[in-house]
Amino acid sequence: MTTTLITGANKSLGLETARRLIEAGHTVFAGMRDTAGGDAARALGAHPVQLDVTDQASVDAAIRSLPHLDVLVNNAGILGSSHGVDDLTPAAMADVLETNVVGIVRVTQAALPLLRESANPVIVNVASGVGWPRFLTAEDHDEFPVRGIPYAASKAAVIALTVQYAKNLPDFRVNVSDPGYTATDFNRHSGHQTVTEGTDATVALALLGADGPTGEFHNRHGRIEY
Repeated sequence: MTTTLITGANKSLGLETARRLIEAGHTVFAGMRDTAGGDAARALGAHPVQLDVTDQASVDAAIRSLPHLDVLVNNAGILGSSHGVDDLTPAAMADVLETNVVGIVRVTQAALPLLRESANPVIVNVASGVGWPRFLTAEDHDEFPVRGIPYAASKAAVIALTVQYAKNLPDFRVNVSDPGYTATDFNRHSGHQTVTEGTDATVALALLGADGPTGEFHNRHGRIEY
């Protein structure tokens, strides 16, 4: 049985990822800051686990609670409070990076000993096309109108750190997904994709075998070329 940990799995993309991986036969541990809000995950058959990616003690305790681990999905993230230049502060930037980038490193580093015991260790980091300069500068892309700096910068960092983790862990499959413009709380449900469509890439990458690609950036249509 494949055991999977998903961060930020109490709602939205994380919860849908949990649902689909349970359907695929995974045992899913649903990480969330407050397990009191874990009823939806429990209803799916997931096992809620308290996990705040900004808190090392919380991360360490969550990893210790796992029997073993094959797949890590780093899904937790925040949009932040800054949406342009005039409201941007160093603190606003730091808050987003702490969750969206440092949080991935914190969880991944804690999980590495368990993942190294797996016959097929897989890591999927959830980024965004908003972190891809080619999409941000192309008028025909959904990402073009975005003006916020912290979220875009954090997701660009997630793409880069994924490539570097893949280079350092050749026996792992380490990839990064772009959910696309999906209807979630982040955009007040204005996205044109459903959460199922938004999890297509993440789920496909989580299901990779040992012969699958690594160090790649995928959306629901396949690989996004660097």
